[in-house]
Formats: sequence, C-alpha cells, structure tokens
Amino acid sequence: MSSRKTRLAAAILVAGALTVTTACSSGHSNGDGASASKAPVKTTAISVGTAEDSKGPAAQEPNAKKGGTVNMIDRDDFSHLDPGQIYLNYNSEVSLLFTRQLTGYKTMPDGSQKLVGDLATDTGTTTDGGKTWKFTLKDGVKWQDGTPITSADVKYSIERLYATFIKSGPTYIQSWLSGADYRTAYEGPYNGKQLDAVQTPDDKTVVIAFQDIHPDANFTLAMTGYGVVPQAHDTKEEYDKKPFSSGPYQITEHVTDRSLDLERNPNWDPATDPIRNAYPDKWHMTFGVQLQQSTERFMADNGEDKTAFTFHNTVDPKYIDEVKGNDKYKSRTLEGLTPYVDYYYINNDRIKDKRVREALIRAFPHKQTRQLQGGTSYGDYATSYMSPTVLGYESYDAYGILKKPEGDPEAAKKLLTEANALGTTIVYPYNNTPIQQKVTEAIRDALEKAGFKFVPKPLDAKTYYDTVALLDNGADLYWGGWGADWPTGYTSLQQVWDGRVIADGGQNLAHVNNPEINSAIDAAAKIADPVAQGKAWAAIDKQLQDNAYSIPDVYQRSLSLYGSGLGGVKFDSLAGLQSPLNIYVK
Repeated sequence: MSSRKTRLAAAILVAGALTVTTACSSGHSNGDGASASKAPVKTTAISVGTAEDSKGPAAQEPNAKKGGTVNMIDRDDFSHLDPGQIYLNYNSEVSLLFTRQLTGYKTMPDGSQKLVGDLATDTGTTTDGGKTWKFTLKDGVKWQDGTPITSADVKYSIERLYATFIKSGPTYIQSWLSGADYRTAYEGPYNGKQLDAVQTPDDKTVVIAFQDIHPDANFTLAMTGYGVVPQAHDTKEEYDKKPFSSGPYQITEHVTDRSLDLERNPNWDPATDPIRNAYPDKWHMTFGVQLQQSTERFMADNGEDKTAFTFHNTVDPKYIDEVKGNDKYKSRTLEGLTPYVDYYYINNDRIKDKRVREALIRAFPHKQTRQLQGGTSYGDYATSYMSPTVLGYESYDAYGILKKPEGDPEAAKKLLTEANALGTTIVYPYNNTPIQQKVTEAIRDALEKAGFKFVPKPLDAKTYYDTVALLDNGADLYWGGWGADWPTGYTSLQQVWDGRVIADGGQNLAHVNNPEINSAIDAAAKIADPVAQGKAWAAIDKQLQDNAYSIPDVYQRSLSLYGSGLGGVKFDSLAGLQSPLNIYVK
C-alpha cells in the first residue's frame, strides 16, 4: 500500500510538469493552424484516499436538491451493460449508476479525483508489494432486492470473467491471476468449479493472490469492468441487457437502440457510498440523436431538453465557433482534455510490409479529418501512442506528422513503389454517421492520391467496435481510441500493443505481436521508480512508432453542452465524458 502511495505522489508531480510542457498545445479556436490560442493542457491529479475518505455519503453539491427526472440524449445505445463486458467509456459511465466495484473514484471539490473504497472499506491492503491484496466489504451494501453483498459475490464476479461469452471487458485481473491464456487455466464458475486464487475467509473479506507483483491492482479493480454480479441473478449472456443493481438506480425498461429508463434502488444506502450523490428520482435516456441534432436541441434549450445532458455527444463541428463565441452558452458548456489518443489501426496481419504501413502513415490526411471533426476543439495532432497525460510521455514525431499534417502523397507513393505495392487495396470500415462519411471521403482522397485503392465499408456505430475487434475482421485500416485506465504507461500501452493479449474482442486491434516489445512491457511494469518506469514506457512508445504499426491521429479533447435546468454537471477527466454522479434538477 505504501509503495502505491509513493508511486502516485511522484506521478502527480510529473503531471504538473506535463502541464507546463504541453502549454503550447492547440487551444480552443475552431481554426486549424498556428493562430490557435495557447491555452495550457490541464491534467488531472489522482490520489489514494484513506478509509475515512471511503465513507459515505458523497460530498454534497452546493444548492443541489433531490427529485425530478434527468434526460439524456446520445447517438448510440450502450453496447454493453454487463460489467464483465464493459470497457468503452460511455458504457462505463452509465454503469456507475447501477453497478459498484471494490474501489472507485470520487471527485473532489477542486476537480481532482481520489481513489477510495466503493464496496470496500478502503482501497485495499498488501503486505508483499502487491502480489496479494486484501479487501474488506462495508456494512450495509446490498443488492436491489435487499440481499447483502458478500465476499462470495465478489469472488463469483471475478470467476465469471473467465466464461467464454465474456469477450469485451478488461482482462488485467484474469491474466494476473492465471496467466495470459487464462481461459485454459480455469473454465469459469458455471460447472461448479471455483478459482482458488480468490479466497473468502468470511462474508466480509476478499483475498486476491496474483502470480506476480501488481502494485496498481487497487486502481485496476476500480474499473467498472470489475463490477459485481450476483450468482442468484446471473443470466449469463442475457445479463448484458438488464443487470441486477448494486448501485443507487435500477433498470426499469431498456428498449434497444431507443431508450433506457432507471429509477431509484430503495436498498442503496448513501451512507455506504462516497462516490454517488443520486439526486434525481429517475433517468430517461434516449438514443439515435446525432451530433447536429443534439447540439441544436441544447442550444435551443426548450422543454424537456432543459433537463437533458449527454454522455458523449460533443458539439457538432458546424456549431463550435457559435457555441464558444456566445456568452449565453458559457455557463452550460464543458470542455476538457480527455485521456484518449485517436489511432487509425493498421491490421498488421494483413499489411506485413513496414514500407506499406509507413506509406499509410505518411499519406494520412490528419489536417482534413481533424477539421471535419471540430478542428483544434477536437484534438491536438498526435505523434505518439501514449497521451501527454501519461507519466513518462515524450514527444517523438518519427514520420513528420507535425510538419505535414495534410499528408505527403509523394513520399507515400515513393514507399509503395519501393515495396512494389502500388495499387494495394485498403479495406476501411467506419462508423456510418454523417461526420464519419465525410471523414471517410477525406481518407479515400488522400490514400488514392498516394497510390492505394480504397474500399470503404459502413458499419452500425453501436456495434462498430464488436466488428473491428474480431481477429478475422476483413479490414486493413480502422479508427479506434484508447485512454489509459490510470495514468501510467502500463495501461496506456500494454492492452493495445502486447501480442500475448491478441484475441477476439481484445484491445490489440492492430494485431501487433513483437517478442521484443512484449519483453520490454514486462520489464517496464516491474520498475518501482515512477520516473524510471515512465522513461521505459516512452522508449517502448518510440519502438512502436519506429515499426510503423499504426497511425496516431489526435490527442482528443471534448466540448459539450447540457440543459439550463440541470446543476452539478461535471466533466469526468478519467473517462472524457459528462459525469452523471452529481447531476441534479434545479
């Protein structure tokens, strides 16, 4: 435990230095060049709380009151609600309303975030440097039917992550317990077998024994993908449609792709919860609202839209200047740097020649695609796989992206010629939305000028990731975003570039499997000194870039609006979305 605090304290100091280092990043104009303002990048400090910090209730919002219905409008339905299947940020954010984990983050009055015990009385203890972790459950934590949440529930929730139908959630804990090929080590709980590495000596105590040292495990268990699931109400694949609540709200109705309704869970006790305020009586969430439509509705601020927010519908690019230039929107505008880096993943199973991959990087039209998505408000040009918000980040522009963000078709064509690969076909699946249709045309134009053939394939936005995350996805190039699960290089790089985690539904979407990089990841994860560890991750980042495995695009920003009838709407800098946890109806 003390080891973790030491590492974190150093990380916070480095984050402060990063704020200075990145002060010349693009600002908030919708222009697209050197005239952009020079607003400093804001990073978020995260600390580790005590047992006292882990007690409820959550800190009250000034002037907040209980009651009313909060509306939400967004483009897509949630692709997963089963905690075991949750990794994407918008799935994760809504699950905070009805699922709890051993640990979680509470937002402090100054906007910083603190790791605290959620179901657990504190953030866990370890006496062997992080190989074994012990958690004690709080009194009074219950399921929606009033049944107490026990250590057996926590153990069962971890065990079911080994089931073959769980494909989309995080795999840190499973692989730390049972190795990278964890599914062959344990089949899951459905045939009555238990996982010996998780012990429950009594109803309140959970002891987790990893194969190696993992001093960050209490941060890992704060991921909503490690939320609890009751054995008595586990409906396996069906659980993804309607999970059983351990949080302040329970699902009353879910009409796929249309709406999700929540109402209070009468058995949630705020005295046990330092994270969630749960002011509204009900939530009504509506899907199928595109960016332009939601922006226009928030700007008009009429009727039920006055009490509406959005998890991830940002301001439509055509309205960014108007929103930022008119003071009447200022009080209900949220803007922030997210932890996400946008990539265009190159399928390394299909494009094996480094010269062809480099040609894609050099041809890519970052300037055009960024402008279509909001210019500098959408993000800063990325040249690395790690975000500037991650400990150890170093600037490294191996392919001159900053010098020619519009792409360099001649350099790309020269590489294709050298590789005897002119006319290489690039199959490109994309989210079939109005903006992404335009982005796709910009990419088509740039790649065809460089000598590629281009085949676009539109996909349903809700299931986009489920499709491109298949190993045999039939595609060569596809968009994806990745943000660190906590601000170290491990969560920034390991899940995305470690070849041993390649699997259907996994996060290594480029299918990169380089033994040298795999070994470097193992070595970096074991470095105790945070600064030295950061340098090791930066070196891996450069190694990845030198191999031209994929195309880093932007360090993502977020600009969004909400209705005037709401208070307590805040930006969750860990998820890069509007947070529901402190929202109230005025």
